[in-house]
Amino acid sequence: MTRRLARLGGAFAAILLAGGLALPASADLVVPSMDYRTGPYAPNGIPFANGWTDYFTLLNERDGGINGQRVQVVPCETAYNTTQGVECYEKTKTEGSGALLYQPLSTGITYQLIPKASVDRIPIHSMGYGRTSAANGKVFEWVFNFPATYWSQASALVKYIGDNRLGGMDKLKGQKIYLVYHNSAYGKEPIRTLEALAAKHGFEFRALAVDHPGQEQKATWLQIRREQPDWVLMWGWGVMNQVAIKEAASIRFPMDKFIGVWWSGSENDVKPAGDDAKGYLSGTFHAAGADFPVHRDIIKHVYDAGKAADPAFKDRVGEVLYNRGLVAAMWAAEAIRTAMAMHNTKAPTAAQVRDGFEALDVNEARLKELGLEGFTIPVKITCDNHEGPRLVAVQQWDGTKWNRVSDYISPDMDVIQPLIDEDAEAFAKENGITPRTCQ
Repeated sequence: MTRRLARLGGAFAAILLAGGLALPASADLVVPSMDYRTGPYAPNGIPFANGWTDYFTLLNERDGGINGQRVQVVPCETAYNTTQGVECYEKTKTEGSGALLYQPLSTGITYQLIPKASVDRIPIHSMGYGRTSAANGKVFEWVFNFPATYWSQASALVKYIGDNRLGGMDKLKGQKIYLVYHNSAYGKEPIRTLEALAAKHGFEFRALAVDHPGQEQKATWLQIRREQPDWVLMWGWGVMNQVAIKEAASIRFPMDKFIGVWWSGSENDVKPAGDDAKGYLSGTFHAAGADFPVHRDIIKHVYDAGKAADPAFKDRVGEVLYNRGLVAAMWAAEAIRTAMAMHNTKAPTAAQVRDGFEALDVNEARLKELGLEGFTIPVKITCDNHEGPRLVAVQQWDGTKWNRVSDYISPDMDVIQPLIDEDAEAFAKENGITPRTCQ
């Protein structure tokens, strides 16, 4: 293994020299933060940005950085706007010694950055969002979308309905499952999978679009009241989520049959509806709450030490989207740490961090060392599988907090894998990419 990594390091060094790329001179590890603290999506963007930034601040203040190298978080405001997001990328990619990775936090921005990533040789981690077929590492060498894609999540939620709630997948036949989705590239991602699953299991599927930003949904929910689907899934974001939950409550749609994607399952989404939101469900891939050692360290070393980017957020540490930003930062830090070990350097390049992502192995033992035992699922990435474990759980709002109500569910890869292969093959053909050989 050591010899294999040494050979890999030598190969990348040769590529860097051949390409005339400069090695970083600064000791700081540059990690951009694609924020949206303004606009209609700010209520969701702020907690994610705080979790992302606080975790790197914790590493700096408690550990002196990653293996002794401090992390420089470079914020840039995208306002969840694709054009602004691309401008942020161009503005920050050469900051300091050069950006090591991007977490775009937007499917639209991710789609625009995918072709740039291979040219600039900077990895993108679109964590649980973005282009689903980027799970195929043979084609999408520079993009990672673990721990699961939208297609995997759509399948897992259908399996939850069939196996967990109806008593078997055969019971799906004749059910009516509707999707209320944000009318954007993000919201449209699960439609193809749900159509394929409907054909396989014999349920009726219909997709209902909600235009940006989602404050007007009366017609959508009147249609749902009229047609009475058995289940409603939601791919929403920002204010759309809380409006949808209020509208569902207004027509007395049962909350325990209303399931959001994991971007529609935060405190921001349910609290505005008060008690009416009790029973609402959503996907997830990590715990809610602040009952983990890492949260106690963040309070001690970041908030109580006056180092937080948003000091007023202290009482909200542990909310779902804060934890989402935290877990994204943890995986990014572990990819950097892995790259350092692979290439025997404390100043990895972005290309070397890409290698770190592709060799990432954050198992149960490592999660415990990080103060995150039981917080999320182990993740192991390979050359051909950039999606990782493909596991999705369901959580439920009880009026005061989120509780996980299912085990982690595997998707139906018999349906999804052919779709991934077909889409990845089409992308490769359109862009003149010869898929890599993975060993």
